[in-house]
Amino acid sequence: MSPLVILVIALGLAMDCFAVAAGASVTLHRVTARQTFRLAFYFGLFQFLMPVLGWLAGFSVADMMADYDHWVAFGLLTFIGGKVIFLALREKGGEVQANDPTRGASLVMLSVATSIDALAVGFSFAMLGVRVWGPSAVIGLVSGAVTVIGMEVGSRLGAHFGRRVEILGGLLLIAIGIKILLQHIG
Repeated sequence: MSPLVILVIALGLAMDCFAVAAGASVTLHRVTARQTFRLAFYFGLFQFLMPVLGWLAGFSVADMMADYDHWVAFGLLTFIGGKVIFLALREKGGEVQANDPTRGASLVMLSVATSIDALAVGFSFAMLGVRVWGPSAVIGLVSGAVTVIGMEVGSRLGAHFGRRVEILGGLLLIAIGIKILLQHIG
């Protein structure tokens, strides 16, 4: 597989990371370097690991996972998006909520949701006989870098537009979940 093809695959997989990072960061009224690192690290790590897991699972698990992976991504993104919207609407008079999507269960759920497609790529690598380690490293690194950019874009929008962008960020997370679902059932 050529390096250009691997880079295009990595960028394609990283677009969900960008959108989710932008949506998640608008809920943070001031994004810290630690939060950005945490989200980029986890998104990159999961984007690296999922193709490896898909490659290791090979053909037998691919058919079973294909039936419900899109539902898992949809459910996780809808849950997190709904939580973001709920907290933004509940916020009173500029009070800052203590919700941080770069920590705890939210971080893990977002990491899994954004990397489900990478699992399918790993299955494809197994079917094509492609060695997984190099492409997975590229996918992870590109996803981490794109996540940093998404965090910066989202935090700037959140700082300028406040709660409205938080609600928009939650809606964006739900829309990404719907997009993933429709791509797989349509």
